[in-house]
Amino acid sequence: MNEENIDGTNGCSKVRTGTQNEAALLALMEKTGYNMVQENGQRKFGGPPPGWEGPPPPRGCEVFVGKIPRDMYEDELVPVFERAGKIYEFRLMMEFSGENRGYAFVMYTTKEEAQLAIRILNNYEIRPGKFIGVCVSLDNCRLFIGAIPKEKKKEEILDEMKKVTEGVVDVIVYPSATDKTKNRGFAFVEYESHRAAAMARRKLIPGTFQLWGHTIQVDWADPEKEVDEETMQRVKVLYVRNLMISTAEETIKAEFNKFKPGAVERVKKLRDYAFVHFFNREDAVAAMSVMNGKCIDGASIEVTLAKPVNKENTWKQHLNGQISPNSENLIVFANKEESHPKTLGKQPALPARLNGQHSPGPPEIDRCTYPFFPGTKLTPISMYSLKSNHFNSAVMHLDYYCNKNNWAPPEYYLYSTTSQDGKVLLVYKIVIPAIANGAQSYFMPDKLCTTLEDAKELAAQFTLLHLDREHNLFSLDLCRRIWRK
Repeated sequence: MNEENIDGTNGCSKVRTGTQNEAALLALMEKTGYNMVQENGQRKFGGPPPGWEGPPPPRGCEVFVGKIPRDMYEDELVPVFERAGKIYEFRLMMEFSGENRGYAFVMYTTKEEAQLAIRILNNYEIRPGKFIGVCVSLDNCRLFIGAIPKEKKKEEILDEMKKVTEGVVDVIVYPSATDKTKNRGFAFVEYESHRAAAMARRKLIPGTFQLWGHTIQVDWADPEKEVDEETMQRVKVLYVRNLMISTAEETIKAEFNKFKPGAVERVKKLRDYAFVHFFNREDAVAAMSVMNGKCIDGASIEVTLAKPVNKENTWKQHLNGQISPNSENLIVFANKEESHPKTLGKQPALPARLNGQHSPGPPEIDRCTYPFFPGTKLTPISMYSLKSNHFNSAVMHLDYYCNKNNWAPPEYYLYSTTSQDGKVLLVYKIVIPAIANGAQSYFMPDKLCTTLEDAKELAAQFTLLHLDREHNLFSLDLCRRIWRK
């Protein structure tokens, strides 16, 4: 152990609490040969491991671990995560007090090991009643830039971003669904590294930076959902984007059948994108190569393999903020379409964003207003006399079902914390008094929100899922309807 490592370890030992044990950490380092250094609010175990030669593992080898008990440390955590493979680096986020911050990053030597860790350790009971969450962690190199003039072309946006920020690799610009000569008012900017993207975001984020006389909006583009290569090898559905709104499913099917008549099983079109289902994977791959960049009804289309979702886990993953359920059960390279909240000032209904882009899903329920004429007869009613399809929010659904089961109303308890960039983050804990003495005394999602309404809605959605699973109160179809609304 070098002097720096001794100092880092001893610095922590001064504030050790609970199960944190200096001897246990030293024993772990002695056993594994890994170094351990604490710096900048995190403690690094390894990185690289003993005897490692060459560059660090590629992108996709790191997983994020959440909901770690605050008094649990590397001597307990490392052996658990070694079950999935060789650890390149384990980074535990630390408080000044000596407790951990409840989350860590584990980098494996291969992508396969990282995927195995997600499969076997997500929702793993690490202590009695304490379940950790494990998902893929990616260094984000992409920013979302909103409020861009719609007449600007890709080349103009790329040149401008290179002038005002460093490390720009590419920009992704989508044409308008209604006018292909214009963009959608936003772009995604790809940088050479996470650091370059972070520096650009820091420069542009204050909200006073202007491009072409417009104050732009800047945020991280959310990482794209990873699908393992073995699953992708079985995909026989293509995702087609940049279609004309007027293009019919029959036209799309006919165009994709041209290279091999009868190869297409069916087509599902939603607005200006579509899913093309093939009978055979080989035909789908061949069609993707032939059709990508072709014109249909005057629009140059983009064609990729659709990314499948495990149908059994779709609902659970959505609650974890990873995906949103949709009629095709597919994650694709979708778009932010016409409704990005930063450009329209519209609060999203908690959909997950993939690669900074909303997953395509079924159309929203028809919500209308009607004129209220003088003299119209009104009848007082109770909300509990209505049917469930009259409710649009999970909060109302939860209240409704508590009443239907003769339970007292749910109790909401609000908590907050502060993010690294100073934002106030909120989460609700929900207690159902009628079942509070059961196996689970309360329900609390593992995601934090920036607005009160989103935090309450997410907590209600999380509670409804668990009530469905544990008490069979209502069907999964109803749960999905709540999400779609």
